Amino acid sequence: MNYLSPSEYQLYGLDATTVPALVGAASSLIDAHCRRASLAITQYEERIRMRPDRNTLRLSYLPLAAMAPATSPVLSGRGRYSMPRRGECPLDDLRTAVALAFGLPGSWTDIDPASLDFDPATGEVTLPLSVIGLWFSELEIVYTAGFAVTPDAIKYACAQIVRNAEATPAVNVKSGTVDRMRIDYFAPDLLDASVRSLLAPFVAQKAG
Repeated sequence: MNYLSPSEYQLYGLDATTVPALVGAASSLIDAHCRRASLAITQYEERIRMRPDRNTLRLSYLPLAAMAPATSPVLSGRGRYSMPRRGECPLDDLRTAVALAFGLPGSWTDIDPASLDFDPATGEVTLPLSVIGLWFSELEIVYTAGFAVTPDAIKYACAQIVRNAEATPAVNVKSGTVDRMRIDYFAPDLLDASVRSLLAPFVAQKAG
């Protein structure tokens, strides 16, 4: 999506005659830099390996936001237990014995999204414990995140990228033969220090 509409060009310092394709290229550059499909509300799916003896995790894309008609950003989730890794718990641990007895390791269990507690701003999700007190080892979660209204910082960054491109056309256009021209919209020179500063809060941090 374009992060600036033609009616906003002059408000953010662009000429009213700016070519929309240039704004589109700047918007795509922003998405690539932020490691996201879009900064608008978008659906994501992540598989996350849980830390030993922890039932909380942090999602990569923020802020968590519901996409209408849904009322919650968490659409679905499922977890599974796996064999403990070396050093995670003693081999005679009662929980491990119970898990092995019921054949739980490796099997996926659906999680009711309503049972998950989450913070939309930080992306921290707290999982429920099973009836036998086991923690999930791995989780798959489908959720939506992004902005219903594009933040001003994104719009200013988009406008600055367009101005950078207009001021230094040699950065973006490379001639091949007389009848062929290639445009490199993703030249790193367009992301100057001010643009990177504006985009810093929106760069996705991959959950680990």
